[in-house]
Amino acid sequence: MVMPASHRYSALVASHSSSFGSLIDKTSSNMNSFLTWITANQQIIYIVILMIFVGIEVIGRVPSVLHTPLMSGANAIHGVVIIGAIIVMGKAESDNYLALILGFLAVILGTLNVVGGFVVTDRMLEMFKKKKK
Repeated sequence: MVMPASHRYSALVASHSSSFGSLIDKTSSNMNSFLTWITANQQIIYIVILMIFVGIEVIGRVPSVLHTPLMSGANAIHGVVIIGAIIVMGKAESDNYLALILGFLAVILGTLNVVGGFVVTDRMLEMFKKKKK
């Protein structure tokens, strides 16, 4: 005997309602933990948003003539990235390949950034030296 479509739908909904309920519980739990994290870090979030707006205002007021020397100096200061990457690689477990690879890439890219900053700064300073005749 064939079950009518309405009974088949009811049976399907009944069988999946418990799994749907657990999905809602997991989503609600994740949302509560996210809101708890937001509440715990509210001051830091405000500071980051303020830093974004202040940075946009400061950079927007820099004349284009000064942009290249300031950026080259900022690139040279990014040696902090290299130190952070070395710390991450040092603290990573030997079987955590993702942390080791990302740390290695950060060291390489940070080194390129620092070297590039020094090269550009040196070229900019060469422009201001008097040429020998």
